[in-house]
Amino acid sequence: MKVVILAGGLGTRLSEETEARPKPMVEIGGRPILWHIMKHYAHFGLREFYIALGYKGESIKRFFIDYHTLSSNMTVSLRDGRVDVHDGVDRDEWLVHLIETGLETNTGGRLRRLERFLSGGTFMLTYGDGVSDVDLGALLKFHRAHGKLATVMAVRPPSP
Repeated sequence: MKVVILAGGLGTRLSEETEARPKPMVEIGGRPILWHIMKHYAHFGLREFYIALGYKGESIKRFFIDYHTLSSNMTVSLRDGRVDVHDGVDRDEWLVHLIETGLETNTGGRLRRLERFLSGGTFMLTYGDGVSDVDLGALLKFHRAHGKLATVMAVRPPSP
């Protein structure tokens, strides 16, 4: 099953952090929010991700391009610039599609621009700051049991 992560917004409520990087790349415990979200989905066997890029999308692309190398041991020859990557520490079995969806595109537009990748089945969608501890297996079971087009999961904020 495919997972869509909307990671293209400006992140204005976190502007002190998002001036230099997109909100999904803000770190929690030394790792980007995006990584935590993906780890959670992968825990439930969901390992194919479509990340809808926009604001500072190059930062997210750079993270994934460097991901394997930076989490591996390596040998660098300073004489000729050769880099040999050895067994890595972190072996996530993810397939990550990084899709440019536009700098000023809103939520619905981002999803529309991913439509050709998502046809033919159920998919999950979350925002690039959607860290949770939701039982995604139970959520999917609930969705399928009710036979509806979409299921929206929300959290009720605590009373003041």
